[in-house]
Amino acid sequence: MSRAKTKIMMLLSLTVLVTAACGNGKESASTGPVTISFYSYNLAIASQKEGTQQLITEFEAAHPNIKIDAIPVSSTEINTKVQADIAAGSRPDVAQLVFDGLDYAVQNYNAKALEDIVPADELKKNFEGFSPNGLKLGQLKGKTYGLPFTFSTPVLFYNAKLFKDAGLDPENPPKTWEEVKTYALQIAAKTKASGVHVGGAAGADWIVQALIGSNGGKVLSDDRKTIQFGEPAAIGAIKMWQDLVQSGASDKMNDTEVIQAFSESKVGMLLYTSALQSALLSASKAGGWDLKAIQMPSFGSKPTTPVNSGSALFVLSDDKVKQQAAWEFLKFVTSERGYTIITSKIGYLPLRPAIVEDPKYLKDWVAANPLVKPNLDQLTRLQPWVSYPGSKWSQIETILLEGVQKSIQGSGDATSIMQDAQKRAQSLMP
Repeated sequence: MSRAKTKIMMLLSLTVLVTAACGNGKESASTGPVTISFYSYNLAIASQKEGTQQLITEFEAAHPNIKIDAIPVSSTEINTKVQADIAAGSRPDVAQLVFDGLDYAVQNYNAKALEDIVPADELKKNFEGFSPNGLKLGQLKGKTYGLPFTFSTPVLFYNAKLFKDAGLDPENPPKTWEEVKTYALQIAAKTKASGVHVGGAAGADWIVQALIGSNGGKVLSDDRKTIQFGEPAAIGAIKMWQDLVQSGASDKMNDTEVIQAFSESKVGMLLYTSALQSALLSASKAGGWDLKAIQMPSFGSKPTTPVNSGSALFVLSDDKVKQQAAWEFLKFVTSERGYTIITSKIGYLPLRPAIVEDPKYLKDWVAANPLVKPNLDQLTRLQPWVSYPGSKWSQIETILLEGVQKSIQGSGDATSIMQDAQKRAQSLMP
C-alpha cells in the first residue's frame, strides 16, 4: 500500500508539472522562473541606455520570476540580426523594430498577433487609455502585431538667439514652408549661421512620408499595390525642399553634421525627430542660447500629417510560457509608469496621453519641459509610417530616399527624378 501510494503521489506531481508547462503559460510565468531575450536598439544608444535599463530593472523588481536578457543592437542592424538568428534557430523572444518593417516582420518573422496570445478582455482593458492613433500603427489586417513603444514626430527646433540676431521675433516663428524660407534667408543674410535644415533624407523615410502627406500626397496606394511617390503632390513636397537648398535658405550638410552644427548655434532651424530634445536642450544650456520648438510647418493652408518615427515591440517567441512572460513585459513598459520613464528619461512621446495631466506621472515634468507640447499636439493627427509590402521593402525605401537626395542636392529636374524612382520601386513590388 505504501509503494502504491508513493506511485500515485509521483503521478499526481508529474501531472501538475505537465499541466503547468502545457497550459496557457500564465501560471508558469508566475510560479517558475523564465528568461526572455529582448533585442533593443534603445539600449545601443548612449543617451537612451539609462532610461531603457530603468524600465527593465523596475519590471524585474515587480516580476521576480521573469528575467530579461537584454541585448543591445543598433537600429540599422536589428532587422538583419533578428532574421539571421531566426534562421540559425535562435529566435529572440521580443524585438524592438521600427514600423517601416511591420509587414515584413509579420510575413517573415512569424510575429505573434497579441489577439492570438492574450485573452480578449485583458487586451481590451490594457488598450484603454492608449493613444488610438498610436495603437493602430502596429496593426495589420485588423490585428496588433507590434505594440507601439518609443515614438517621436518631426518638430521644428529653432534657436531663439539667432532669431533675435537676425531681427526676427522668436515668439512669432514660421508656420508655413514659405515663411520658413523667408526666415531662413534672413538668418543666413544677417548672421554667420545657415538658415534651416530639413532632416530625414537618409536612413529612414518617415520624415519624407510626413512631408509628402502634408502636401496631399502618398507613397503607397491604399490597396498597397501601387507606389505613388512620383505623383504630382509628392513631387511638390520634394520641390519645396529642393528650393530651400537651391535658394540658399538651407545648408547642404548631412543629418549627422547638422545636429552637431545646430548644437553649436550654427543653424537657425532644424526639422527633425523630437527625440533630439534632451540632447539639444543640454547643448543650448551649455552654449548660452534658448532652444524652442514648434509643430512641423505646413504647405500653405493644408493640414500637416506628422508621421511617427520610433518603434513597436514584437513578440516573436513560439514558446507559450515565454509569450506570456513577454506580454507581462510589454504591459509594464507601455503602462503609465513605463511611459513616465520613457518620456522623462529617454525623450519619446507618452502614448498614454492622460498621464501628462496626472501629478502621479508627468504633469510636473511637462510643466517644467514645455518643448514636449508640440510633439503631444501632433499625436492627435499622427499618420502611420507606411511599410512597403514584400521582401524588397527596404530597397523600395532606399530608392525613395536616393531620389530625394538626388533632387535636393543637385539642380536636376525633381519631377523626372521622382518619376523614375517610382517606376524602379514599382518593379520591386510583390
